Amino acid sequence: MAEVLVVDDDLTVREVVVSYLRAGGHDVQEAGDGEAAIRAMRAKRADLVVLDLMLPGLDGLEVCRQLRESSDVPIIMLTALGAETDRLVGLRLGADDYVTKPFSPRELALRVDSVLRRVGQRTPKGSTVTDGDLVVEPGEHTATLAGTPLVLTVREFDLLRFLVANPREVWSREALLREVWGWSFGDQSTVTVHVRRLREKVEADPRRPARLVTVWGVGYRWEPR
Repeated sequence: MAEVLVVDDDLTVREVVVSYLRAGGHDVQEAGDGEAAIRAMRAKRADLVVLDLMLPGLDGLEVCRQLRESSDVPIIMLTALGAETDRLVGLRLGADDYVTKPFSPRELALRVDSVLRRVGQRTPKGSTVTDGDLVVEPGEHTATLAGTPLVLTVREFDLLRFLVANPREVWSREALLREVWGWSFGDQSTVTVHVRRLREKVEADPRRPARLVTVWGVGYRWEPR
């Protein structure tokens, strides 16, 4: 059982989501706006946050930014159907996943369980993965670059571990969605955004990547030192 915080100003949406998550065995808190969400997290840290982007006052993007400043809690965003820009900004701020409104409550519950499983996998298959000055510790769920800890979201860590463990192999965005996200379908721009964020953390010059390189028309490859 996990502690889940559901943040949405629409009472009907909250009631449906909370009902499905509680039926799945989770302990669920609710917040109707951004300020209440921040207060709830300060009072009792949730294991995962379901966060609507369209909130009154402190909007979802600002809530996401503030949560990322002090926590690596997994965040699943709820976004409007046409809000691609906000969705991409949210992913860049550190959200781990998103579900587009209108959505199936069952799909959202499955996404919550998927993210929580990945968080709980503190000892993935395989041992420490290294590449020159980069060290990825699956058991501890940590990564360091030249001795400096990297601040990574759950998905960023999973993506980094997978790529470093499979050097020189080219992976399409579809394949990465399947292997890293565990999705059989989904918006492939999610992979693009996470690759861009990961480059900002592991590349000396993210504009000219030398480790996480693009294979044009195909996908991405990790080039070991």
